[in-house]
Amino acid sequence: MSKFVPYKNESDVLHVGGLTIENRLDRITISGDIDLTADQAGLKDARALAQLLADVVSRLEAQTLPDRLPPAANTIVANPFE
Repeated sequence: MSKFVPYKNESDVLHVGGLTIENRLDRITISGDIDLTADQAGLKDARALAQLLADVVSRLEAQTLPDRLPPAANTIVANPFE
């Protein structure tokens, strides 16, 4: 499996516990839930999350960012079933 590089593409998905982390060019989407249990499995998940967030912060700090992203553009396409 290739390394998850934040903001690199629109296709990478990472799973940590019950979390799904989706890569996008302009955002990282994290959904789901996780229990960071006081055992080796919890430690492994906590380390994975810490590394992911460190990579995200590093990537964001390395660029000039707007105050807020503009709203996504809506595109209307023809219905292929009509």
